[in-house]
Amino acid sequence: MLAAAASAGYPLTPARRDAIQGRGRRDGRNREVFIAVCGGTTFPDRMRARLIDVAARAGVAPNTASTILNNRPDSWASKETRERVVLAAKELNYRPSKAALGVRLGRYKTIGLVVPDLHNPFYPVLADYLDQAVAAHGYDLILEHSRNDLAAEQHRFQSILDRQVDGVALIVSDAELHRPFLTGLAASGPPAVALAAKPDVALPIDSVVSDFTAGFTQAIEHLLGLGHRRFAFLCALAKGQDDGMRAELFRTILGAKGIPPESISFVRCEHHIASARDAFRDLLRQTKAKRPTALIALNDLSAIGAMRAAADEQLSVPRDLSVVGVDNIPLGAYLPVALTTIAQPIKDMVARTASLLIQRIEGKAAAKPSQTIFPTELLVRESTARVGGK
Repeated sequence: MLAAAASAGYPLTPARRDAIQGRGRRDGRNREVFIAVCGGTTFPDRMRARLIDVAARAGVAPNTASTILNNRPDSWASKETRERVVLAAKELNYRPSKAALGVRLGRYKTIGLVVPDLHNPFYPVLADYLDQAVAAHGYDLILEHSRNDLAAEQHRFQSILDRQVDGVALIVSDAELHRPFLTGLAASGPPAVALAAKPDVALPIDSVVSDFTAGFTQAIEHLLGLGHRRFAFLCALAKGQDDGMRAELFRTILGAKGIPPESISFVRCEHHIASARDAFRDLLRQTKAKRPTALIALNDLSAIGAMRAAADEQLSVPRDLSVVGVDNIPLGAYLPVALTTIAQPIKDMVARTASLLIQRIEGKAAAKPSQTIFPTELLVRESTARVGGK
């Protein structure tokens, strides 16, 4: 290995010699310095091959190596020189620094995404779709997670901008809370798209929003048609968040259908499934005489928690309790009782998000921010039935 390193032109300092011979030392964090073997050349994996190493191995100037490896049209190098540089890069496992390329080209080919909850399957699915969509245009995706905390969400929105990104997609839990930040972002930030529930007033940046009116109306009409007259809404809230637009929409639609306030229960919980189970189980125990016969949950994960609570109280879904979720996570269709849900067209929403970002990054979008509204729809499965299961 020593001979291979020397023939590669890699400087053999005493520390590197020890590492190659297996006499690994420990760094300041008490980690072993390991060896990477690439194309017959050995060197410590902390010492990433640089452009200057490729140039030295190929016997050319660094500028020549850069011109060749970046396929610049002004390269004067011969075919033989090109082949020598490409071979050297391959043997040294050379990878260009994205930071350096970004500074030189003014673009990092990277998009950032901030999600509120990695434990909710809806968001990893969304992230995967977005990753595929931007990868088709040569972009990488990096992700930050706010853990269902509005203060952390504000911090993550700012933090993602400090990374080497060309644009960002922000899943916004509270549009009005974040409006001042988004206004500043519109004035001086990189291209950005907000994904949110449809606000009363359009956001100051490009936005892709879900209108839950149709989906909730369909769900409530479906439940009323099954004979239900006592309802509950399970409202999963981020830390620092109020009930939000979905709860108000639920109350408004039921009121318009003639359901009195005393027949509507609101249950608040955190954004994890155990909290949803515990909160709804408490409601069931408190309302045994006049318990709700139909539940709509803020999301599918909360609905699944509520179904567990019903089972704990010896209630059957859907015979004793009809349950509707929101989001149409893949798991919902494969539960023992498949979950009726209000679906967002996630693939179309992600495709629009990617298109808006890339258009902005490449200077092809209109100056004025756009708002793209996607309707929601009810998908009826097995978790809803007539009162009494008749």
